[in-house]
Amino acid sequence: MSWAGPEDLLFSTSLASYLDKKLLVLLRDGRKLLGVLRSFDQFANAVLEGACERAIVGDIYCDIPLGLYVIRGENVVLLGELDLDKEELPPHMTRVPEAEIKRAQKAEREATDLKGSMRKRMEFLDFD
Repeated sequence: MSWAGPEDLLFSTSLASYLDKKLLVLLRDGRKLLGVLRSFDQFANAVLEGACERAIVGDIYCDIPLGLYVIRGENVVLLGELDLDKEELPPHMTRVPEAEIKRAQKAEREATDLKGSMRKRMEFLDFD
């Protein structure tokens, strides 16, 4: 049986190649977390240091600080390293305070709920 050497780490599917690097983690519930990967286990449970949740609504965003954050592996959909040399967001995005993004999220949620309830009411029309 052969073991992977340090040179094989580059092509590894293990999270070990992401240790001590800034990552973006997309969760099952749609949240996006940013932070430095400090630890992980065989179940892909991960510990992010300096974590923050990036909330985006339209052209506004906010990074909500979370600190040291433990993520259960089954909730991870996508994980990727951030390129520190590039801008993280397009230039048209505007950073806003946490209170403003919470209001925008609530308004977006209410609009989505209203759209869903309107569709239910109009189901009998059979637009197809």
